[in-house]
Formats: sequence, C-alpha cells, structure tokens
Amino acid sequence: MSTTPTQQKTASCAFCAIAAGTSPAVVVREWDDALAIRPRSGGVNDGHVLVIPRTHVADAIEDPDVTADTVRRAAQYAAEIGADLNLITNVGPNSTQTILHQHWHIIPRAKDDGLPLPWTPQHTARAATQNGEHQ
Repeated sequence: MSTTPTQQKTASCAFCAIAAGTSPAVVVREWDDALAIRPRSGGVNDGHVLVIPRTHVADAIEDPDVTADTVRRAAQYAAEIGADLNLITNVGPNSTQTILHQHWHIIPRAKDDGLPLPWTPQHTARAATQNGEHQ
C-alpha cells in the first residue's frame, strides 16, 4: 500500500507521534481534539506550554477550522492559568517555526522577567531605519 504525502508527513511528525501516544511528552491537559504539552527543551520559562491539534496541519493557515479549534483550546488553558502571557504561533521556517505541525505557545509573563519577545530586535532595527538612524 502506498502512502500519500500527508501520511508521509504525519508518520515523521514529532507532534503527531505525541498525539498518537507513540512518543513521550509531559501532557498537562487533554481534549478530544488537542493536547497541551510541555516543550521537550523545557521552554523559555517554567510555565511554557504548547497546545497542539491531534490532527496534522502544518501551520495555522493550512486549515482555518483546525486553527480555530486549537486556538480555542489554547485560550481555554490560558484563561485557567489567569496570568499575563504571550499566546504565539509561527507560520513557516522564516518565522522561526521549527516543527511543521501547528502549535500555540502559551508563555506566562511577569513584570521585568527579562524574557525578550522574539521580534524585539527586528522591531528595533526597523524603527531605527525608519527614523534615519544607522545600526
């Protein structure tokens, strides 16, 4: 039996393996359509969680219905922790997406936590260019 490109993609997808229960993960919340897991790297802080759909889609623009369901789950989880936070997703390698399976980062924040936003250097450089400054 031959496989389709989507099946090949999901067979080698780390998040699909976690959703299927064939790869370990620290699961902090489960829904029928999504999981909230701790990043294997430990994340950028102690509360960093990823919300992933159980269905394989490469990113947040591939399937708007899966995206809507998954961000709803991310927002539900975020509301439960009730803190200031970043709710972030990336689309494509040029936006720093490293696993091509849609996922939402929930990153709790605190005043003066020292955690820079990923786009801060780009924003600073763009503002300087627009103001006629040179780096």
